[in-house]
Amino acid sequence: MSSPASGREGTTRPSSDTLTRTGTAGLTNTRTRLVGTREGVLADAVVTAARIGRAVGRLVAAGFARVAAVVTPLGWVMLGVIPVSLAVGYGLGWLELVAVGWAGVVLVVVAALYLIGRSPFTVELGLLHKRVVVGEGATGVVILANPTGRRIPGVKVEIPVGAGLAELALPALRGGASVEHEFAVPTLRRGLVPIGPVRTVRADPIGLVRRELVWTDRVELVVHPRVISVPSTSTGLIRDLEGAPTNDLTSSDVSFHSLREYQTGDELRYIHWKSTAKAGTWMVRQFEQTRRSHLVVALSLANADYASPEEFELAVSVAGSLGVRAIRDGRTVSVVVSALTPEYAKRKTLAVRSLRTHLPAPLLDDLAFVDPAENAIGIRDVARAAAEEVDGVSVAFLVCGSTPTPQSLRAASNAFPTDVGVVAIVCDPDAVPGLRRVAGLSVLTIGYLDDLRIALQRTAAVV
Repeated sequence: MSSPASGREGTTRPSSDTLTRTGTAGLTNTRTRLVGTREGVLADAVVTAARIGRAVGRLVAAGFARVAAVVTPLGWVMLGVIPVSLAVGYGLGWLELVAVGWAGVVLVVVAALYLIGRSPFTVELGLLHKRVVVGEGATGVVILANPTGRRIPGVKVEIPVGAGLAELALPALRGGASVEHEFAVPTLRRGLVPIGPVRTVRADPIGLVRRELVWTDRVELVVHPRVISVPSTSTGLIRDLEGAPTNDLTSSDVSFHSLREYQTGDELRYIHWKSTAKAGTWMVRQFEQTRRSHLVVALSLANADYASPEEFELAVSVAGSLGVRAIRDGRTVSVVVSALTPEYAKRKTLAVRSLRTHLPAPLLDDLAFVDPAENAIGIRDVARAAAEEVDGVSVAFLVCGSTPTPQSLRAASNAFPTDVGVVAIVCDPDAVPGLRRVAGLSVLTIGYLDDLRIALQRTAAVV
């Protein structure tokens, strides 16, 4: 019987590859794809050559990318003409082609010299106002400064402005001097106008190369919709201003209504002691509930509710005018717009999106970015969603275009409780401004934004 020690000595030890799992079996990487499991000097040489080739390829690709970024289409044509002219000229003995080839070489070398270096000046980009009203003038400012002690030549700068491009030629500057140049920013449409970044262009006179250097970050201009000042008295169209009583009764408020018998749960502080003594039973005070006027401005974003882009822009201005007036009067106001139904949804999204109403500027910022959409819910669904999501509504303005029918507007107004005053504002530049009543609904038609002030004043007296 052998001893444990002799048994261990007779056992074959596993290889180091098996213990450390460093074998090439099952390994798939770049080396195995190149030389498989082969080892030796030749395999190592192949792998080294592949690594060097990959590094050189990266350098060539990076260099080509840098060249491609500065060479213009005309420059590529020239780079193609040079070798062809020299090869054909020397091959066929055409001195004219040889001269063309060498002339091209000279032009390329001279053009490359224009790309060397970077101007030592500094550039700043700014706006006189970061918010403007659509159609009003907006001005951008570029400041070029020379912080060095030597004179620098003039430079041409390019500034992307929205979808356009502004080109400015700035003069030469002596050491320590600066120059300020203003440029106009178009504000024909609501929304966001990106401006910048400012870039300078270094290019040769022929146009073979063009190098763009970026100097500043981008700035943004917000273009608000046009709004008008609506008289504050026009916000209380149904005479339900702050503190006006309603027909709802409550056990605690400030407007006394009547006395009734005590019921379990009534607060003892509302017991009327003189009446209790006379009636021989507990009598408590009952009040009319008062409330703050809560205005809701509901704007439809549905394409189907507007016959033209002009109608939609008018509707946005109407919603902004009403909202801003209510905010400045210190009233509780909610401005809501249509929610968008996801593209592949099975059912439309019955909801509204609330805009910011704590200050006029944020509200106008939000209105600057609203756009009509095919997948937005219409005015009828907007009214229904607003009635469900906004509490304590006293006056509701439904703003839409000319396409909703009177039946649709009446159905929209029926979404609100009967004690809510509903005014539908129909924006139609081709219609005659006026007010009409449709089954308890006030329909206000305006053709221009300036019609809103007079029309609301008349509505206040009618409603």
